[in-house]
Amino acid sequence: MVTIRVIHDEGADRDVPLPSYETSGAAGADIRANLPDRGMLTLAPGARALVPTGLRIEIPAGYEVQIRPRSGLALKHGITLPNTPGTIDSDYRGPLGVILLNAGLEPVAVNHGDRIAQMVVAPVLQAQFELADELSGTARGAGGFGSTGTA
Repeated sequence: MVTIRVIHDEGADRDVPLPSYETSGAAGADIRANLPDRGMLTLAPGARALVPTGLRIEIPAGYEVQIRPRSGLALKHGITLPNTPGTIDSDYRGPLGVILLNAGLEPVAVNHGDRIAQMVVAPVLQAQFELADELSGTARGAGGFGSTGTA
């Protein structure tokens, strides 16, 4: 098991729960809004906002944390993350914020303590990049978007 060390930002509400897995088989740990003055923000249709979590995390070398939308918020309210998945690198120690986007048709309230996204811890491999004179051939070749058919 990997350990992610967590500290609170100055002024954060320490009563907001830390990221947690809501079921034993969950791949993502839910993270919550930690809003100034324990308030609320409203996302108008098409609007986006950086929502604070009140946390900073320490990710071990060789891992990343991916920030992903919550499926229930996406289905019910059109709330998604415009940079999905967002990557947090192991050497970042700043505040953890989540960029929320309201892709729905109605304003959506985000309340202090609401579960707003999920974080997935994943191993990272770093590659070596090498300039070559040519690439090996494949059956697909240079076929791009939709080139493998519709079914």
